[in-house]
Amino acid sequence: MEMEGEAERGRPCDPRRALGRLVQAVLSSRGEANAVFDVLAALQSEDHEEVLEAVRACSRLFGALLERGELYVGQLPSEDTVMAGSQGAMRKYKVWMRHRYCSCCNRLGELLAHPAFQVKELALGTLMKFVQLEGTHPLEQPKWDGHYLFPRTLFRFREYLEFDDIRYHTMQAASDAVAQVTNQQPEARSLQPSVIFWNNAFTLLSAVSLPRQEHDLSSFYVKHAELSDKWKVTHLREHRRAFQAMWLSFLKHKLPLSLYKKVLLVMHDSILPHLAQPTLMIDFLTSACDVGGAISLLALNGLFILIHKHNLEYPDFYRKLYGLLDPSVFHVKYRARFFHLADLFLSSSHLPAYLVAAFAKRLARLALTAPPEALLMVLPFICNLLRRHPACRVLVHRPQSPEMDSDPYDPEEDDPAKSRALESCLWELQTLQQHYHPEVSRAASVINQVLSVAEVSIAPLLELSAFEVFEQDLKRKGPEPVPLEFIPAQGLLGRQDDLCAQFFTLS
Repeated sequence: MEMEGEAERGRPCDPRRALGRLVQAVLSSRGEANAVFDVLAALQSEDHEEVLEAVRACSRLFGALLERGELYVGQLPSEDTVMAGSQGAMRKYKVWMRHRYCSCCNRLGELLAHPAFQVKELALGTLMKFVQLEGTHPLEQPKWDGHYLFPRTLFRFREYLEFDDIRYHTMQAASDAVAQVTNQQPEARSLQPSVIFWNNAFTLLSAVSLPRQEHDLSSFYVKHAELSDKWKVTHLREHRRAFQAMWLSFLKHKLPLSLYKKVLLVMHDSILPHLAQPTLMIDFLTSACDVGGAISLLALNGLFILIHKHNLEYPDFYRKLYGLLDPSVFHVKYRARFFHLADLFLSSSHLPAYLVAAFAKRLARLALTAPPEALLMVLPFICNLLRRHPACRVLVHRPQSPEMDSDPYDPEEDDPAKSRALESCLWELQTLQQHYHPEVSRAASVINQVLSVAEVSIAPLLELSAFEVFEQDLKRKGPEPVPLEFIPAQGLLGRQDDLCAQFFTLS
């Protein structure tokens, strides 16, 4: 009665002590079970300190009930039906307390959005404690012999993904969540998933990283005396299948354009190596190739891996890459990544000469209007292509080079095989030898000499900016002054007797 009196008098002065007495009362006697309502009511408090104490009290209370087996096990029946029936008192108590446990878990889930970080953190930790206890003391009956029971509806993900069982069920839960949101009834299909949903889903999916070897599956959050070989969660191949199903369920939908880039940036090293069947990504990658720009380039990176490591047949690969070469490629922010990947794609010595010649010729033609910082990178790039493929050196050693107005190369042709580049020559590089920037002129003059066997690394030049080129020019020691045919200007407005200085002043 003392406990009831405190509740009637309102909020106690010491929440910790009062809640501790309530928890002790419930655990000591089933006759005091109604005191659990006071504990759950404290979870609704507006005082975040009281909420913290209530979460700790719930952790102790329901953690002990789970360990003692005092919660109903099986498909939870309706509370009203059980209480009105003739079942035994113990069964009624377990069903009733199981419903209180569900209310507690629901409120803890709501507290994950609480404005106080301490509350969110403690609520998450308590939910994950319940996951561990439910895994050890399941609240449902196994569907078959050897069925691995895991409380998927409870667990919260990211901080616990290092555990193999949590990661496995995260992948399954993520697949189910995407399917639940996207498989709407016909009358609700006008409410399409928002950009926020797709971004949140990607954040979750991209946080999942699988181990490389079977023996790395050794860390389980739910403790068992012995792991059964019948459990799928103990096999890496099953993790790969769940990982593949998770990503395919996500990528089969029309995603926001910004997400394509995010997915493709991690495709080659975080997704493809862990798939059970990497070639299933062919549909997504080929459709991404048609988007254009950086997305097409990143999609080609994934296709390149499938071609070289998984024997994928994709004859249009180099035609797609050739189509990405336009004047804008020297000015976009992904220029460095483009030429890094292009260098990788064209690194094989088994490529046909006509194909390499088409790329060298297209780059040389585009170089005529490129800025100096891009030229300092693309000219060594072209020379490296000639070093790798001696059959293409005819482009710089043709005895009778065609004149500019009779160049057989067709820059409008989309197919490199039909561009007639191998019949042409690199007169563009000879033109660039007269460039106003001395470093560009020097880089273009390399073709006048015998090309060295060793390639020139373009890695330091990929990120070269106009500012860096300007800074290098300022630091470079200039030549000695030479006589001029005019009087050099002095100051911004010239000499004092100049016309400009007579009519304008700086203020």
